[in-house]
Amino acid sequence: MVDIASREGYLSFLGYRTWYRITGSLSSGRLPLVVAHGGPGCTHDYVDSFKDIAALDGRAIIHYDQLGNGNSTRLPDKGQDFWTVSLFLDELDALLVHLGIQSRYAFLGQSWGGMLGAEHAVRQPPGLKALVIANSPANMRTWVAEANRLRADLPADVQATLLRHEEAGTLTDPEYIAASMVFYERHVCRTVPWPPEVARTFAIMDEDNTVYRNMNGPTEFHVIGTMKDWTIEERLRNIVAPTLLISGRYDEATPLVVRPYVENVPGCRWVVFEESSHMPHVEEKQLCLKTVSDFLAEFD
Repeated sequence: MVDIASREGYLSFLGYRTWYRITGSLSSGRLPLVVAHGGPGCTHDYVDSFKDIAALDGRAIIHYDQLGNGNSTRLPDKGQDFWTVSLFLDELDALLVHLGIQSRYAFLGQSWGGMLGAEHAVRQPPGLKALVIANSPANMRTWVAEANRLRADLPADVQATLLRHEEAGTLTDPEYIAASMVFYERHVCRTVPWPPEVARTFAIMDEDNTVYRNMNGPTEFHVIGTMKDWTIEERLRNIVAPTLLISGRYDEATPLVVRPYVENVPGCRWVVFEESSHMPHVEEKQLCLKTVSDFLAEFD
């Protein structure tokens, strides 16, 4: 892969700092792509591979750490009232203006990032020329129901360990974390051991899980945060940007979880990666990057 120059910077937002990185040139003439990480509360590291699209097709790729995460200002004392969808929508808008691309850009959101992208797209921003929703739920109740269905297929001793610690409230116990990893290695990232950039995101979340804890909860299948009742299903028909949906065959974002996008977003295309779970951009990297690049090329 050709090495493409990148530069980092900070957006001043609400008196805090949002870190971003641009790989490639915003003046290339190609549609720049903004990449939003998941969580809520992850970091850009695990979706870092999308930067290689700049070498594939010459477009600029913008990564950023959402407020409270990674290289952006950490705010461990903020509670649930602070961490809202509106906060992150406002941050995204501010970033687009800061970079001067608000009139012409594409957006890719992975997991929670795709939920954020859908929330952004239903408002029909005129500058959004293409949308990629990667491995994202449209309704958190469906997400939890499917996660628990997948959990029921785990070995009996793993299920028992998870339940015992959830009932005891000992969700940081190493035994509970180890049992959770059995689920993660089946349905989150099947490339084991995890690549360094994926491990780095989870290590940073272990240091500070403020956003994830407040908006999601302790694990992927124990959602008790403010997003537990979130849904966008009834608003998806308002999306007018051309949309690509991607998911993995073994994804925790199961077909039932992602189907509302297919059924309700006008003209939505759906690509399933047969050897992947929740991270096709890691598990089938080259095919995933080419799929996204080919889609975006239609709108340059």
